[in-house]
Amino acid sequence: MSRQNYTFTSESVSEGHPDKVCDRISDAVLDAFLAEDELARVACETFATTNRVVIGGEVGLSDQEKLHEYMGRIDEIARACIKDIGYEQEKFHWQTCEVTNLLHEQSAHIAQGVTGEGNRDEGAGDQGIMFGYATTETDALMPAPIQYSHAILRRLAEVRKSGAEPALGPDAKSQLSVVYKDGVPTGVSSVVLSTQHLDEALTSDDIRALVEPYIREVLPDGWLTDGTEWHVNPTGKFVIGGPDGDAGLTGRKIIVDTYGGAAPHGGGAFSGKDPTKVDRSAAYAARYLAKNVVAAGMAERCTIQLSYAIGVAKPLSIYADTHGTGDVAPADIEKAVAASMDLTPRGIREHLELNKPVYQRTAAYGHFGREPEADGGFSWERTDLVDALKKSI
Repeated sequence: MSRQNYTFTSESVSEGHPDKVCDRISDAVLDAFLAEDELARVACETFATTNRVVIGGEVGLSDQEKLHEYMGRIDEIARACIKDIGYEQEKFHWQTCEVTNLLHEQSAHIAQGVTGEGNRDEGAGDQGIMFGYATTETDALMPAPIQYSHAILRRLAEVRKSGAEPALGPDAKSQLSVVYKDGVPTGVSSVVLSTQHLDEALTSDDIRALVEPYIREVLPDGWLTDGTEWHVNPTGKFVIGGPDGDAGLTGRKIIVDTYGGAAPHGGGAFSGKDPTKVDRSAAYAARYLAKNVVAAGMAERCTIQLSYAIGVAKPLSIYADTHGTGDVAPADIEKAVAASMDLTPRGIREHLELNKPVYQRTAAYGHFGREPEADGGFSWERTDLVDALKKSI
Protein backbone atom coordinates (compact mmCIF):
# COMPACT_ATOMS: atom_id res chain seq x y z
CA MET A 1 0.00 0.00 0.00
CA SER A 2 1.47 3.34 -1.04
CA ARG A 3 1.53 6.25 1.39
CA GLN A 4 -1.69 8.26 1.57
CA ASN A 5 -0.72 11.17 3.82
CA TYR A 6 2.45 13.09 2.98
CA THR A 7 3.94 16.29 1.55
CA PHE A 8 5.61 16.26 -1.87
CA THR A 9 7.61 19.08 -3.48
CA SER A 10 8.34 19.94 -7.12
CA GLU A 11 9.97 22.92 -8.77
CA SER A 12 9.74 24.72 -12.09
CA VAL A 13 11.97 27.27 -13.79
CA SER A 14 10.96 30.05 -16.17
CA GLU A 15 11.83 30.50 -19.83
CA GLY A 16 14.49 33.01 -18.75
CA HIS A 17 16.36 30.54 -16.55
CA PRO A 18 19.84 30.03 -18.07
CA ASP A 19 19.25 26.34 -18.82
CA LYS A 20 15.87 27.11 -20.37
CA VAL A 21 17.38 29.80 -22.61
CA CYS A 22 19.60 27.03 -23.95
CA ASP A 23 16.72 24.56 -24.31
CA ARG A 24 14.77 27.20 -26.23
CA ILE A 25 17.59 27.91 -28.67
CA SER A 26 18.27 24.20 -29.24
CA ASP A 27 14.60 23.52 -29.97
CA ALA A 28 14.33 26.61 -32.19
CA VAL A 29 17.22 25.28 -34.27
CA LEU A 30 15.44 21.91 -34.47
CA ASP A 31 12.20 23.56 -35.59
CA ALA A 32 14.00 25.57 -38.25
CA PHE A 33 15.53 22.44 -39.80
CA LEU A 34 12.28 20.44 -39.58
CA ALA A 35 10.39 23.31 -41.24
CA GLU A 36 12.70 22.95 -44.24
CA ASP A 37 13.16 19.18 -44.20
CA GLU A 38 10.87 16.89 -42.19
CA LEU A 39 13.54 14.19 -42.35
CA ALA A 40 16.21 16.43 -40.81
CA ARG A 41 18.40 14.83 -38.17
CA VAL A 42 19.29 17.26 -35.40
CA ALA A 43 21.15 16.88 -32.11
CA CYS A 44 21.71 20.47 -31.00
CA GLU A 45 23.32 21.54 -27.73
CA THR A 46 23.56 25.13 -26.47
CA PHE A 47 25.76 26.72 -23.82
CA ALA A 48 25.20 30.27 -22.58
CA THR A 49 27.15 32.55 -20.25
CA THR A 50 27.90 36.25 -19.92
CA ASN A 51 27.52 37.87 -23.36
CA ARG A 52 28.06 34.56 -25.16
CA VAL A 53 26.08 31.69 -26.68
CA VAL A 54 27.77 28.59 -28.12
CA ILE A 55 25.77 26.15 -30.25
CA GLY A 56 27.14 22.73 -31.21
CA GLY A 57 26.07 19.27 -32.23
CA GLU A 58 25.20 17.30 -35.34
CA VAL A 59 22.85 17.89 -38.24
CA GLY A 60 21.83 15.69 -41.15
CA LEU A 61 19.66 16.67 -44.13
CA SER A 62 18.09 14.81 -47.03
CA ASP A 63 20.15 17.08 -49.28
CA GLN A 64 23.37 17.47 -47.33
CA GLU A 65 24.67 20.02 -49.86
CA LYS A 66 22.19 22.53 -48.42
CA LEU A 67 23.65 22.29 -44.93
CA HIS A 68 25.91 25.34 -45.35
CA GLU A 69 22.93 27.41 -46.52
CA TYR A 70 20.88 26.48 -43.46
CA MET A 71 23.80 27.11 -41.10
CA GLY A 72 23.69 30.80 -41.97
CA ARG A 73 20.41 31.16 -40.07
CA ILE A 74 21.66 29.94 -36.68
CA ASP A 75 22.78 33.36 -35.42
CA GLU A 76 19.42 34.89 -36.30
CA ILE A 77 17.51 32.03 -34.63
CA ALA A 78 19.44 32.35 -31.36
CA ARG A 79 18.98 36.11 -31.16
CA ALA A 80 15.26 35.85 -31.87
CA CYS A 81 14.87 33.42 -28.94
CA ILE A 82 16.78 35.67 -26.55
CA LYS A 83 14.75 38.70 -27.67
CA ASP A 84 11.43 36.92 -27.19
CA ILE A 85 12.44 35.71 -23.73
CA GLY A 86 13.17 39.33 -22.87
CA TYR A 87 16.91 39.71 -22.27
CA GLU A 88 18.23 43.22 -22.85
CA GLN A 89 20.74 43.30 -19.99
CA GLU A 90 24.10 44.99 -20.32
CA LYS A 91 25.90 41.65 -20.14
CA PHE A 92 23.30 39.50 -21.90
CA HIS A 93 21.47 41.28 -24.69
CA TRP A 94 19.94 39.72 -27.77
CA GLN A 95 21.61 42.29 -30.04
CA THR A 96 25.13 42.27 -28.61
CA CYS A 97 25.86 38.79 -27.23
CA GLU A 98 28.37 36.75 -29.25
CA VAL A 99 26.87 33.69 -30.95
CA THR A 100 29.24 30.89 -32.00
CA ASN A 101 27.91 28.15 -34.28
CA LEU A 102 29.77 24.83 -34.07
CA LEU A 103 27.11 22.57 -35.62
CA HIS A 104 28.45 19.98 -38.05
CA GLU A 105 27.40 16.99 -40.13
CA GLN A 106 25.88 13.98 -38.35
CA SER A 107 28.14 10.99 -37.77
CA ALA A 108 27.78 8.46 -40.58
CA HIS A 109 28.16 5.64 -38.04
CA ILE A 110 25.12 6.86 -36.09
CA ALA A 111 23.15 7.53 -39.25
CA GLN A 112 23.66 3.98 -40.55
CA GLY A 113 21.78 2.52 -37.60
CA VAL A 114 18.96 5.05 -37.67
CA THR A 115 18.07 5.36 -41.33
CA GLY A 116 16.05 2.47 -42.70
CA GLU A 117 17.37 1.09 -45.97
CA GLY A 118 15.96 -1.61 -48.17
CA ASN A 119 13.74 -3.89 -46.11
CA ARG A 120 15.39 -2.94 -42.81
CA ASP A 121 13.24 -1.00 -40.35
CA GLU A 122 14.47 2.34 -39.15
CA GLY A 123 16.28 1.82 -35.86
CA ALA A 124 16.29 3.79 -32.63
CA GLY A 125 18.77 6.66 -32.50
CA ASP A 126 20.26 5.40 -29.25
CA GLN A 127 19.84 2.84 -26.52
CA GLY A 128 17.98 3.84 -23.38
CA ILE A 129 14.95 3.64 -21.13
CA MET A 130 12.03 6.05 -21.23
CA PHE A 131 9.17 6.55 -18.78
CA GLY A 132 5.68 7.99 -19.03
CA TYR A 133 3.33 8.76 -16.17
CA ALA A 134 -0.22 9.91 -15.54
CA THR A 135 -2.38 10.42 -12.46
CA THR A 136 -5.94 11.51 -11.79
CA GLU A 137 -4.92 14.14 -9.24
CA THR A 138 -5.28 17.01 -11.77
CA ASP A 139 -7.48 17.55 -14.83
CA ALA A 140 -4.36 17.36 -17.00
CA LEU A 141 -3.63 13.92 -15.48
CA MET A 142 -0.37 15.29 -14.09
CA PRO A 143 1.09 15.41 -10.58
CA ALA A 144 -0.18 18.54 -8.82
CA PRO A 145 3.16 19.90 -7.51
CA ILE A 146 4.81 20.20 -10.92
CA GLN A 147 1.63 21.23 -12.75
CA TYR A 148 0.99 24.19 -10.46
CA SER A 149 4.66 25.14 -10.21
CA HIS A 150 4.60 25.53 -13.99
CA ALA A 151 1.29 27.42 -13.86
CA ILE A 152 2.73 30.03 -11.49
CA LEU A 153 5.67 30.83 -13.75
CA ARG A 154 3.57 30.82 -16.93
CA ARG A 155 1.26 33.39 -15.35
CA LEU A 156 4.13 35.60 -14.23
CA ALA A 157 5.63 35.42 -17.73
CA GLU A 158 2.29 36.49 -19.20
CA VAL A 159 1.99 39.60 -17.05
CA ARG A 160 5.66 40.45 -17.56
CA LYS A 161 5.42 40.25 -21.33
CA SER A 162 2.07 42.05 -21.50
CA GLY A 163 3.52 45.02 -19.63
CA ALA A 164 1.17 44.59 -16.67
CA GLU A 165 4.17 43.91 -14.38
CA PRO A 166 7.18 45.64 -15.98
CA ALA A 167 9.27 45.26 -12.81
CA LEU A 168 9.61 41.51 -13.35
CA GLY A 169 12.62 40.05 -15.17
CA PRO A 170 12.78 36.89 -17.31
CA ASP A 171 14.64 34.63 -14.83
CA ALA A 172 12.54 32.88 -12.15
CA LYS A 173 12.11 29.65 -10.18
CA SER A 174 9.07 28.34 -8.31
CA GLN A 175 8.65 25.49 -5.85
CA LEU A 176 5.53 24.09 -4.22
CA SER A 177 5.22 21.68 -1.31
CA VAL A 178 1.81 20.05 -1.72
CA VAL A 179 0.02 18.29 1.14
CA TYR A 180 -1.70 14.99 0.34
CA LYS A 181 -4.45 13.48 2.49
CA ASP A 182 -5.83 10.06 1.63
CA GLY A 183 -3.74 10.25 -1.54
CA VAL A 184 -5.41 13.48 -2.74
CA PRO A 185 -3.66 16.88 -2.96
CA THR A 186 -5.43 19.25 -0.56
CA GLY A 187 -3.19 22.24 0.06
CA VAL A 188 0.20 23.89 -0.07
CA SER A 189 2.44 23.91 2.99
CA SER A 190 5.07 26.20 1.43
CA VAL A 191 5.59 28.42 -1.59
CA VAL A 192 9.09 29.27 -2.77
CA LEU A 193 9.54 31.83 -5.53
CA SER A 194 12.66 33.59 -6.69
CA THR A 195 12.16 36.04 -9.52
CA GLN A 196 14.44 38.50 -11.22
CA HIS A 197 13.33 42.13 -10.88
CA LEU A 198 14.48 45.19 -12.79
CA ASP A 199 14.11 47.75 -10.00
CA GLU A 200 16.98 47.44 -7.52
CA ALA A 201 15.00 49.24 -4.84
CA LEU A 202 12.43 46.45 -4.53
CA THR A 203 12.64 44.32 -1.38
CA SER A 204 11.57 40.73 -0.89
CA ASP A 205 8.34 42.01 0.69
CA ASP A 206 7.72 44.22 -2.34
CA ILE A 207 8.16 41.27 -4.69
CA ARG A 208 5.81 39.12 -2.62
CA ALA A 209 3.15 41.83 -2.78
CA LEU A 210 3.58 41.90 -6.56
CA VAL A 211 3.47 38.16 -7.25
CA GLU A 212 1.12 36.84 -4.56
CA PRO A 213 -2.14 37.81 -6.35
CA TYR A 214 -1.05 35.84 -9.43
CA ILE A 215 -0.04 32.82 -7.37
CA ARG A 216 -3.42 32.83 -5.63
CA GLU A 217 -5.08 33.15 -9.03
CA VAL A 218 -3.62 29.90 -10.41
CA LEU A 219 -3.81 27.67 -7.31
CA PRO A 220 -7.05 25.89 -6.37
CA ASP A 221 -9.28 27.64 -3.82
CA GLY A 222 -8.38 26.82 -0.25
CA TRP A 223 -4.89 25.50 -0.98
CA LEU A 224 -3.22 28.57 0.51
CA THR A 225 -3.95 29.04 4.22
CA ASP A 226 -2.67 31.07 7.14
CA GLY A 227 -0.31 28.19 7.81
CA THR A 228 1.33 28.28 4.36
CA GLU A 229 4.96 29.38 4.52
CA TRP A 230 6.10 31.92 1.93
CA HIS A 231 9.70 32.34 0.78
CA VAL A 232 9.80 35.00 -1.94
CA ASN A 233 13.26 36.11 -3.09
CA PRO A 234 14.58 34.82 0.23
CA THR A 235 18.19 35.92 -0.44
CA GLY A 236 17.18 39.52 -1.22
CA LYS A 237 17.88 41.33 -4.50
CA PHE A 238 17.74 39.37 -7.74
CA VAL A 239 18.59 41.87 -10.47
CA ILE A 240 21.34 40.07 -12.39
CA GLY A 241 19.59 37.11 -14.05
CA GLY A 242 19.88 34.62 -16.86
CA PRO A 243 23.22 33.49 -18.30
CA ASP A 244 24.91 36.59 -16.92
CA GLY A 245 24.21 35.31 -13.41
CA ASP A 246 24.71 31.56 -14.01
CA ALA A 247 25.85 29.62 -17.04
CA GLY A 248 23.18 27.64 -18.87
CA LEU A 249 23.24 24.35 -20.75
CA THR A 250 20.74 22.37 -22.79
CA GLY A 251 19.18 19.39 -21.05
CA ARG A 252 19.88 20.15 -17.39
CA LYS A 253 16.25 20.46 -16.31
CA ILE A 254 14.89 17.03 -17.22
CA ILE A 255 12.90 16.62 -13.99
CA VAL A 256 11.33 20.05 -14.46
CA ASP A 257 10.54 19.00 -18.04
CA THR A 258 8.75 15.82 -16.96
CA TYR A 259 6.99 14.98 -13.69
CA GLY A 260 8.79 16.99 -11.03
CA GLY A 261 10.22 13.87 -9.42
CA ALA A 262 6.85 12.20 -8.90
CA ALA A 263 7.72 9.53 -11.49
CA PRO A 264 10.94 7.96 -12.81
CA HIS A 265 12.95 9.48 -15.64
CA GLY A 266 15.19 7.48 -17.95
CA GLY A 267 17.90 10.14 -17.89
CA GLY A 268 17.77 11.43 -21.46
CA ALA A 269 17.12 15.11 -22.18
CA PHE A 270 14.62 16.24 -24.82
CA SER A 271 15.49 19.66 -26.21
CA GLY A 272 17.43 19.93 -29.45
CA LYS A 273 16.78 16.32 -30.45
CA ASP A 274 14.79 15.34 -33.53
CA PRO A 275 12.15 12.61 -33.04
CA THR A 276 14.35 9.76 -34.29
CA LYS A 277 16.00 10.13 -30.89
CA VAL A 278 13.94 7.89 -28.65
CA ASP A 279 15.11 9.87 -25.61
CA ARG A 280 12.47 12.30 -26.79
CA SER A 281 9.93 10.51 -28.97
CA ALA A 282 9.60 7.37 -26.83
CA ALA A 283 9.25 9.47 -23.67
CA TYR A 284 6.41 11.30 -25.42
CA ALA A 285 4.90 7.96 -26.45
CA ALA A 286 5.17 6.60 -22.91
CA ARG A 287 3.35 9.67 -21.54
CA TYR A 288 0.71 9.29 -24.27
CA LEU A 289 0.15 5.65 -23.35
CA ALA A 290 0.08 6.24 -19.59
CA LYS A 291 -2.33 9.15 -20.00
CA ASN A 292 -4.67 7.09 -22.17
CA VAL A 293 -4.59 4.19 -19.71
CA VAL A 294 -5.68 6.55 -16.93
CA ALA A 295 -8.19 8.35 -19.16
CA ALA A 296 -9.69 4.95 -20.01
CA GLY A 297 -10.37 4.36 -16.31
CA MET A 298 -8.01 1.40 -16.11
CA ALA A 299 -6.06 2.95 -13.21
CA GLU A 300 -5.81 6.10 -11.15
CA ARG A 301 -2.04 6.15 -11.64
CA CYS A 302 0.07 4.56 -14.35
CA THR A 303 3.76 4.39 -15.18
CA ILE A 304 4.88 3.03 -18.56
CA GLN A 305 8.50 2.13 -19.30
CA LEU A 306 9.88 1.51 -22.80
CA SER A 307 13.43 0.40 -23.65
CA TYR A 308 15.41 0.48 -26.90
CA ALA A 309 18.75 -0.46 -28.46
CA ILE A 310 20.52 1.72 -31.02
CA GLY A 311 19.76 0.61 -34.55
CA VAL A 312 16.94 -1.73 -33.41
CA ALA A 313 13.39 -0.74 -34.30
CA LYS A 314 11.17 -2.61 -31.85
CA PRO A 315 11.26 -1.82 -28.13
CA LEU A 316 13.13 -4.38 -26.10
CA SER A 317 10.59 -4.25 -23.30
CA ILE A 318 7.28 -2.68 -22.26
CA TYR A 319 6.52 -2.38 -18.56
CA ALA A 320 3.40 -1.05 -16.83
CA ASP A 321 2.83 -0.24 -13.16
CA THR A 322 -0.50 0.99 -11.81
CA HIS A 323 0.80 1.45 -8.26
CA GLY A 324 -2.02 -0.59 -6.74
CA THR A 325 -4.71 1.64 -8.27
CA GLY A 326 -5.58 -0.44 -11.33
CA ASP A 327 -8.77 -2.17 -12.39
CA VAL A 328 -6.76 -3.98 -15.08
CA ALA A 329 -3.71 -6.17 -14.47
CA PRO A 330 -0.43 -4.49 -15.49
CA ALA A 331 0.44 -7.47 -17.71
CA ASP A 332 -2.82 -6.95 -19.62
CA ILE A 333 -2.05 -3.24 -19.98
CA GLU A 334 1.34 -4.12 -21.43
CA LYS A 335 -0.31 -6.35 -24.04
CA ALA A 336 -2.93 -3.69 -24.83
CA VAL A 337 -0.28 -1.03 -25.26
CA ALA A 338 1.70 -3.18 -27.68
CA ALA A 339 -1.44 -4.01 -29.67
CA SER A 340 -2.73 -0.44 -29.83
CA MET A 341 0.33 1.45 -31.06
CA ASP A 342 3.36 0.76 -33.23
CA LEU A 343 6.21 1.59 -30.85
CA THR A 344 9.03 1.53 -33.39
CA PRO A 345 10.66 4.95 -33.85
CA ARG A 346 8.90 5.36 -37.20
CA GLY A 347 5.59 4.20 -35.74
CA ILE A 348 5.78 6.68 -32.89
CA ARG A 349 6.65 9.57 -35.20
CA GLU A 350 3.82 8.77 -37.59
CA HIS A 351 1.21 8.14 -34.89
CA LEU A 352 2.02 11.33 -32.99
CA GLU A 353 3.00 13.35 -36.11
CA LEU A 354 6.32 14.32 -34.63
CA ASN A 355 8.12 15.40 -37.83
CA LYS A 356 6.70 18.90 -37.50
CA PRO A 357 8.34 22.09 -36.20
CA VAL A 358 6.46 22.06 -32.87
CA TYR A 359 9.28 21.79 -30.35
CA GLN A 360 10.30 25.34 -29.45
CA ARG A 361 7.06 25.74 -27.47
CA THR A 362 7.96 22.74 -25.30
CA ALA A 363 11.20 24.28 -24.05
CA ALA A 364 9.69 25.92 -20.94
CA TYR A 365 6.87 25.11 -18.50
CA GLY A 366 6.94 21.37 -19.09
CA HIS A 367 6.63 18.94 -21.97
CA PHE A 368 3.61 17.26 -20.37
CA GLY A 369 0.27 18.39 -19.00
CA ARG A 370 -0.24 20.85 -21.88
CA GLU A 371 -3.24 21.13 -24.20
CA PRO A 372 -2.86 19.39 -27.59
CA GLU A 373 -2.78 21.99 -30.36
CA ALA A 374 -4.36 22.11 -33.80
CA ASP A 375 -1.03 22.12 -35.65
CA GLY A 376 0.16 18.95 -33.91
CA GLY A 377 1.87 20.53 -30.93
CA PHE A 378 1.68 18.40 -27.79
CA SER A 379 0.03 15.60 -29.76
CA TRP A 380 1.20 13.19 -27.05
CA GLU A 381 -1.34 14.81 -24.70
CA ARG A 382 -4.30 13.55 -26.73
CA THR A 383 -6.56 10.87 -25.25
CA ASP A 384 -7.61 9.37 -28.59
CA LEU A 385 -6.23 5.90 -27.82
CA VAL A 386 -8.79 5.14 -25.11
CA ASP A 387 -11.12 3.05 -27.27
CA ALA A 388 -8.28 1.06 -28.83
CA LEU A 389 -6.87 0.23 -25.39
CA LYS A 390 -10.26 -0.89 -24.10
CA LYS A 391 -10.78 -3.13 -27.11
CA SER A 392 -7.39 -4.75 -26.55
CA ILE A 393 -8.15 -5.80 -22.98
